[in-house]
Amino acid sequence: MAQHPVNAQLVAARIARDWHTQDDFAEAYEKHARAMNEQATISIRQIRRWESGRCGWPNRDARRVLEALFGQPLEALGFRRPPNPKAPSPAGLPQLEDDVRRRAFLGGVGGVLAGALPLFDLDALDHLTAATHDARRYSDHALVAHLRGALDEAARVDGRTGPRRALPATLGILAAVNTTARHARTDVRRDLLALGARGAELAAWLHKDGGAPARDTAYWHQQAKEWATLADDGPMHAYVLLRQAQAVDRDDPARMLDYARAATTGPWTLPPRPRAEALQQEARALAMTGAPVDDVDRILDRAHHALDQAAPPTAAATCTGPLGGSYTPERLMVQTAICYREAGHPDRAVAVFRHHLVTWDAFAPRDRAFFTAHLAGALADAGEPDAAAETALHALDIAAACRFGQALTELHRTAARLSTHQERPAVREFRAQLAVV
Repeated sequence: MAQHPVNAQLVAARIARDWHTQDDFAEAYEKHARAMNEQATISIRQIRRWESGRCGWPNRDARRVLEALFGQPLEALGFRRPPNPKAPSPAGLPQLEDDVRRRAFLGGVGGVLAGALPLFDLDALDHLTAATHDARRYSDHALVAHLRGALDEAARVDGRTGPRRALPATLGILAAVNTTARHARTDVRRDLLALGARGAELAAWLHKDGGAPARDTAYWHQQAKEWATLADDGPMHAYVLLRQAQAVDRDDPARMLDYARAATTGPWTLPPRPRAEALQQEARALAMTGAPVDDVDRILDRAHHALDQAAPPTAAATCTGPLGGSYTPERLMVQTAICYREAGHPDRAVAVFRHHLVTWDAFAPRDRAFFTAHLAGALADAGEPDAAAETALHALDIAAACRFGQALTELHRTAARLSTHQERPAVREFRAQLAVV
């Protein structure tokens, strides 16, 4: 029996607009239709048909609403215009149709993959496009390899230029995973779901760093855990718990502590590097709850011991490589400094920061901006407002252009800490530049 492809273009465009469910889509559609004085009522069944790829060309009213709602022609949303029986069929039309489909999926889905084309070579583009239209035939290990490479590049783009550039490509990759996994062979399906878990965790981070509502970050964390569970990837499930701990707001340290402890005590075994990172996050949360610094140090000692057990890396760390592959002694030390700051020992934090932030190549621009912003905050806490402001300006130079959200959040915290020193020129300059950003 013929298998109908899922309309990955429409699904990806919906998700890119934060309509994570078909109910969200229906609500947005009806609101937009009312504003256009069009027929507003739409059923979930109709949306399900559109997203399944089993529906033909929408009627005139629906076409008007859909194109206005997404700001895209229907062809870019995965719909196929009925053929004109009177139109000629010149040679080469099938190839032209393939090229149009590829461009529509990779470039026109409301910007879902805008700017992402360099993540794929031409062979990968052809394979990915074919997969979205014939999932049963093309759901193979070659496709998994193409998607894995694209996801690794999306993560590298994030580290260099921030979430706004990396998120569209990541969502497109997840749409392809979601589509092809439905009809893939068992072995390929497991690989796709494991890859999807990595991608969904990256999407959660990108939403968090990009300043999206907390519910969006939570949605992708939940999706990552679901796919990790279906792929029987217990360590990945634990790793997502660690990332959830890192995403918790500062006003809920008890919840941060719960997530961090769950990552190391659940029915799974984290490899040494992510285990060290989870223990460090536990130490930070413990410090934020007001625990004595000696208790914090004991957890940090366990983190250092775990990292000592890690085998030396055999290749550069990637998003889809060994879990926590980028977690190095340098990163543990600067996060140790954050723990000391949270524990109320800013002088100790400053000393550790200054010793371990000197190697420029040890951190991607996003991470350097974040840790430098924390150093600025520690200097402010230690009663060094001029040094804090100068350091904050350096972090702002890195963070502003790429909109590194976590670093900017930390810089706003530093600015508030320096509000009583506005008479100092360096502080005034920092606060003025941050206000512009």
